[in-house]
Amino acid sequence: MYARSTTIAGTPGSLDDAIAYVRDEVWPAVRDMDGCVGLSMMCDRESGRCIATSAWEDQQSMRASADRVAPMRQRLMDTFGAGEDLEVQEWEIAVLHREHAAGDGACARITWTRADPTTVDQVLDMYRTSLMPRIQEMPGFCSLSLLIDRENGRAVGTVVLDGRTHLEETREQARTLREEAVRIMGIDVLDVAEMEVVLAHLRVPETV
Repeated sequence: MYARSTTIAGTPGSLDDAIAYVRDEVWPAVRDMDGCVGLSMMCDRESGRCIATSAWEDQQSMRASADRVAPMRQRLMDTFGAGEDLEVQEWEIAVLHREHAAGDGACARITWTRADPTTVDQVLDMYRTSLMPRIQEMPGFCSLSLLIDRENGRAVGTVVLDGRTHLEETREQARTLREEAVRIMGIDVLDVAEMEVVLAHLRVPETV
């Protein structure tokens, strides 16, 4: 399974229009493309930062969709007032576990990391055995995922919780886990963000 994420920094006042565009036009178009298995969108209403991620059965399907997706991405940028401020990345879906679907008001904590590319498989093993069980014990836990780019050792982990109260409640626990990962796995934490889950149309099968 693979995923393409588009990160845009736009104007907070245009966020609802951007969400409506992705929900009403992008998702119906993308879900009919060969190999598509879902789409999600997360937003920070204060900063205007949002991440839209499409999921695909294989790398070939993901890349075959690129030309059809590009005009929709441009229109999203125009709707969102984002100018040229965007980042598009392709990932392998290495880990996905869903306790239950994310409901209204769900929030996510997203952590971007980088490791030595030669140690990716070891890092994945440690994530599954050491971090996952403790993440699943967090109050309000809905799901987790880990997307990786094997070539450069980058990864992005997302933990979805069922509301902002639980997001705030687990903030210190998440910080402790990050520090442990840095110490034990030898990874670098590049960025951490907390966002609202505004769309979650995922048919991606579990990988654990």
